[in-house]
Amino acid sequence: MCAAMNAETPISMPIPGHIDPVPVPRAITPRADGRSDLMGLAREDIGALLEAAGLDRKQAKLRSKQLFHWIYHRGVTDFESMTDIAKPMRPWLAERFVIGRPEIVEAQVSSDGTRKWLLRTDDGQDYEMVFIPDADRGTLCISSQVGCTLNCRFCHTGTMRLVRNLTPGEIVGQVMLARDALGEWPKGAMDRLDEDAAAYTADGRLLTNIVLMGMGEPLYNFDHVRDAMKVVMHGDGLALSKRRITLSTSGVVPMMARCGEEIGVNLAVSLHAVTKEVRDEIVPLNRKYGLEQLLQACADYPGASNARRITFEYVMLKDKNDSDEDARELVRLLKAYGLPAKVNLIPFNPWPGAAYECSDPERIKRFSDIVFEGGISAPVRTPRGRDIMAACGQLKSAAEKKSRAELDRLAEEKQAALG
Repeated sequence: MCAAMNAETPISMPIPGHIDPVPVPRAITPRADGRSDLMGLAREDIGALLEAAGLDRKQAKLRSKQLFHWIYHRGVTDFESMTDIAKPMRPWLAERFVIGRPEIVEAQVSSDGTRKWLLRTDDGQDYEMVFIPDADRGTLCISSQVGCTLNCRFCHTGTMRLVRNLTPGEIVGQVMLARDALGEWPKGAMDRLDEDAAAYTADGRLLTNIVLMGMGEPLYNFDHVRDAMKVVMHGDGLALSKRRITLSTSGVVPMMARCGEEIGVNLAVSLHAVTKEVRDEIVPLNRKYGLEQLLQACADYPGASNARRITFEYVMLKDKNDSDEDARELVRLLKAYGLPAKVNLIPFNPWPGAAYECSDPERIKRFSDIVFEGGISAPVRTPRGRDIMAACGQLKSAAEKKSRAELDRLAEEKQAALG
């Protein structure tokens, strides 16, 4: 049974790094109406909830299979639309459960077609996701936390404090919401459970890839991210290949091997500097897990190969990390650890109050040329969504953040008002 079944109050635990202890969140955000949200739950966990609600084990197993199909393969949110579930069962389900979506507070579209959504959880916390369309792919950038602990100096999200981890349902809900917006659910009266799962793949669809590069550090919310991605990759549901999912980390070294073993997705590392002095400044996590530890963890990452290279993200900061010497040291480091690597050079995306400037285009090109000449791919990423603050490093919710105690009190008051 999943942790969602437990009604225990959250406890405090320290997260590794130079940060204050934060509350561990619940796996399901409580709803004011008392119903359980099935979004983000694995088939086995749906079955456990059904059994706890009164169904016998055999019936719960059958219904969980049906529900999993309708929720994740078809995108259905209304139990009445589930045509292979007996009519008397549908209101029974609706009384006890809900198939949620994040609340959309604001939706914006950039002049380049990038879309950004400001989303809100059931307990009133705001976070963001971004969809980036390209000619040959469509990438959804999703968040794993409300806020962030890492305080990277160049990142707008890093100026927020960490409010809480997102639940598996809130993570998967972003993918579901994007599929809703893009109209990418199967059509027609397909109410059978024996459909060809291979027919529902990313091929030919607008949303083809997912990157865990939104708000938060995914490896500081490992369990929920892992459980969410297992739902996203499940062949009977969203069926997105692990090769189309990339998890980005700033270098939480102890969790990287587990990421490869238990999730198996592509790895991207926010490197951004090649010396201890500069990386300590712009990525403070480097003071805990240094460059050598990080690069060794990359070399040991399960599944890394020339066919599945590790991506190193490198934001270009004027007169900080963009010299010819920096480029040559980057090549030396990656080769020294024998890494199957690709470097994404990211022009710095400005935000109000930022302490840095973007490197000049000529300097970025020179840096890229040196890395390419060293035998490592180093494309320059075209900034997308800058005009709506949707580009890399720009995500930040401006909403007021409430403490867990305040949220619990407000939820109790809302519940009391509902009778």
